[in-house]
Amino acid sequence: MIDQVHEEYIRRIIEYGAKSEKVRIALSRAIKAFENNRRNALGMFPHTIDMAKEVRKIKEYSIEHMDELVKKACESIERNHGHCYIAKTKEEALRIIGEIVGSGKTVVKSKSLTSEEIHLREYLEERGNEVYETDLGEFIVQLMGTRPTHILAPAINVPREDVAKILSKFMKEKGIIEEDLDEQNIQEMVAVVRKFLRDKFFTADVGINGANALAADTGTMFIIENEGNARLSIGAPPVQIALIGMEKIVPTLEDAFKVTEVTWRYANYTVPAYVNLISGPSKTGDIEKVITYGAHGPRELHVIILDNGRTEMHEKGYDEALYCLRCGTCLYECPIYAVTAGFFGQQYMGGIGAIWDAFTTVGLEKASPIAYTCVRCGKCKVMCPLNIDIPGMIAKLRNDARKEGYVPKIVRDFAAEVEEFIREQK
Repeated sequence: MIDQVHEEYIRRIIEYGAKSEKVRIALSRAIKAFENNRRNALGMFPHTIDMAKEVRKIKEYSIEHMDELVKKACESIERNHGHCYIAKTKEEALRIIGEIVGSGKTVVKSKSLTSEEIHLREYLEERGNEVYETDLGEFIVQLMGTRPTHILAPAINVPREDVAKILSKFMKEKGIIEEDLDEQNIQEMVAVVRKFLRDKFFTADVGINGANALAADTGTMFIIENEGNARLSIGAPPVQIALIGMEKIVPTLEDAFKVTEVTWRYANYTVPAYVNLISGPSKTGDIEKVITYGAHGPRELHVIILDNGRTEMHEKGYDEALYCLRCGTCLYECPIYAVTAGFFGQQYMGGIGAIWDAFTTVGLEKASPIAYTCVRCGKCKVMCPLNIDIPGMIAKLRNDARKEGYVPKIVRDFAAEVEEFIREQK
């Protein structure tokens, strides 16, 4: 079985990644821009490097005390008149969200890796809902019928020429435009998506978001964004649903501020256009100081805290994977990702994605080929703001795969040749 899994993975990574001229063009543009932006951001705010060391300690404590912080966060959310749920599995999370949303609804969704992990949009669509990704990159990926290929820039592998064709076809069908979009005019592409989604924000029944951090003491979610789509998804619909991995919880509001600043700085922004802080449903006390919930924003806030393999990851010694801020630096530094894009992975991407896929999405057998694709060069660790030892965890994951008989044939054959060579030298 492992050999078939490996062959299918290698075929996909070569055919759709390494052999694609479009992927090379798009990635070369993006990687160059990222490196320049990050250099500029850290040059303007050098204190971020020391703050990242603080954040490492915050994450170390938080992962060691995950259960305690989950309980405390839920208590804070409920105190703020929100509803909090703990989902141990993907299926449990989908069931909870499905019961809240129902069917026949319009749903707007901001970018969320955790929702991709459990295939939330597809699940809600199967239940008869109209679901729109509102992040521009995610929207493009949705129209293409594929999956994101970078954690920050979901459509990084799609050059502007293809984006224009995809948007032109869809927007003409919807009656938004009559003529094809200019393949070089990115401003025009953004404007037409804005025009289409504007109506969806204000007619949606439900808004769904993830979070970059969640402060346990106050129940406050932090959501970093630049487009403004997240705050519209959060603020306009009457019902807000947040799906948050339990590893995102930190002890205090101050801790969450530090986590988010380091995240956006290493994601190559001097400062993001928006940082949203949400602690509960909208409320007002303007009439005789009587607190009334459901003012201009959502009347309901539902927060689902997801485990789905995270506790197991902690118990089996992969704590460092849970420190990940999702800044995307490791992917831009990775020599394999540079020629394959998000095809280097299953649901998650890159070397660290092998760990996450093994525990949260496809399991160890299907994650094994990803672990053996990683060359363990260490560039990811050097550039990671939290100095996460991805090469070390890849070695550990390979050993776990070996114990279960999940070593690909090409690796087994090479190991046999090395053993034979050693015997001949004695």
